[in-house]
Amino acid sequence: MAFRVLHPTDEFLNYMPFIIKQPETEEEFEQYYDLRWRILRAPWGEAKGSEIDDIEDRCYHVMVTDDDDCIGTGRLQYNTDNEAQIRYMAVADGYERQGIGKLIVEVLEREASSTRHNTIMLDAREPAVGFYEKLGYEVKEKSYLLFNSIQHFRMTKTLK
Repeated sequence: MAFRVLHPTDEFLNYMPFIIKQPETEEEFEQYYDLRWRILRAPWGEAKGSEIDDIEDRCYHVMVTDDDDCIGTGRLQYNTDNEAQIRYMAVADGYERQGIGKLIVEVLEREASSTRHNTIMLDAREPAVGFYEKLGYEVKEKSYLLFNSIQHFRMTKTLK
């Protein structure tokens, strides 16, 4: 499934096409995992491969592309019959604050709703808490400290 989204890139209303889709080919998954590693692991010296866990094949993955380059990722995992979890949200450098993260969350929420998962939880890095609050998520508690330096907060949202 692919969605074409037109997004304003400047005040003159020029538009830049982004496509959001599930990665399907080996090349798409390579780009998807590479972006996750570059944004979420490499800055802390983590090895390539640390961006992949043992339940990837049981999750719903989305990627955003611009001219066939992966510029955004997100994953939905199914924790229980009614709770899903957003993980591995990443947006490429230079593409932040253009609505890509919001688009990914909206698609993951739509997928959760379609599979009757009415609660979504996530563990947000401290700088991302405000982003998720604007999308209707509520902080429940501090959850964990990643790499001894990145505080995470457990957040939840009930879908309608």
